[in-house]
Amino acid sequence: MTRTVFITGASSGIGKASAKLFQASGFNVVATMRNPEAGEELRELPGVLVTSLDVEDEASIKAAVAAGIERFGKIDVLVNNAGYGLYGIFESTPKEKLQQQFAVNVFGVMDVTRAILPHFRQNSAGTIVNVSSGAGMFTLPMISAYCASKFALEGFTESLSYELLSLNIGVKLVIPHGGVAETSFQQRSTSDFARDGTPQEYHPFLQRSIEAFGRMGGALTMTSHDVAKVILEAATDGTSRLRYLVGDDARGFVKARRELADQDYVDHMRGLFT
Repeated sequence: MTRTVFITGASSGIGKASAKLFQASGFNVVATMRNPEAGEELRELPGVLVTSLDVEDEASIKAAVAAGIERFGKIDVLVNNAGYGLYGIFESTPKEKLQQQFAVNVFGVMDVTRAILPHFRQNSAGTIVNVSSGAGMFTLPMISAYCASKFALEGFTESLSYELLSLNIGVKLVIPHGGVAETSFQQRSTSDFARDGTPQEYHPFLQRSIEAFGRMGGALTMTSHDVAKVILEAATDGTSRLRYLVGDDARGFVKARRELADQDYVDHMRGLFT
């Protein structure tokens, strides 16, 4: 039987690239997104169902899972891709924005996973691929909320993998890295943060950090298709491997996190922005 993948956040970027690659690889695809009108290109592909799903709306999650099962009979792979990055100095970030960061990147993943697990248990099979970030391994300034959400996702996924192993349900993490934040920071200036209400005491640090990100901007970054290829690998390689890194570590963040003693790592990272 043709296998079916269920993808969140499929309207653009990694989600859309994954939907196209899975379809080209012979999968049926349930491509979900908040605004299904954005899925016109995917809707034209055979074996693709475009349907509405907002990870902050449990009713829409359950409806999308039901629609996918009704259309294709079975779902074999879940790709939790939907997410976004919140930028800004923590002190200036409203509590509501912090809560939304976790609502999308953490609780949304949990709710979609919870909705599909009864189906996987019934079939005694299934694979869950959660799209994380290098920001779940190392941290950078001005993305504290995003880093916190991805660290939470990493912990949740690793723990969940222990629970589901005995049920023949695989759990994987795909971790794009090597370009988490440069583009956004290169496009912003200290004056932009000032307009956001960031206290002026932070401005010297902001200026140094923006300059540091600018110097890092020449490093190679991955494309959405590069990440999609690793997501497909994680979903189909038949192994119990947990983490799949994809990207260029020219700036050495992953190497520093993995190889340096803890305080040496912290001192190294702090030195980049002082």
